Amino acid sequence: MLISTDTLLRRRDQVGVIGAALVAKAAGIGHRRVAVLSGVAVSTARGWLRRFAVNAEHVRVWFTVLAHDLDPMLGPIVATATAVGDAVEAIGVAARAVSLRLGPVEAWLFASAASRGRLLSNTGWPLGS
Repeated sequence: MLISTDTLLRRRDQVGVIGAALVAKAAGIGHRRVAVLSGVAVSTARGWLRRFAVNAEHVRVWFTVLAHDLDPMLGPIVATATAVGDAVEAIGVAARAVSLRLGPVEAWLFASAASRGRLLSNTGWPLGS
């Protein structure tokens, strides 16, 4: 399957918009405010955040392993107060590791590519059918 890195599987909005919404949620902002900040319907933002929350532990593990594969000298990734925050942090650390190793990348484009577009997927995170 080929999918552009600026989108996610079965999502219409750009991955950068969705990523900014996830960062806002990790910072403690509720779904209604996230919707306003993202310029999307409340139901859309709520759907993104719910789906990501379901996958958060898998996302955290996937990107933590990837970060350590890219930078074997990387120390532990500091935990945040929430599972969503931990997953977003792991994505950021992995994006930084790939940037240092291979050159600058935008974190959410990298997250889309590294998850094969399945960051918000409900069908086999991340490499399922």
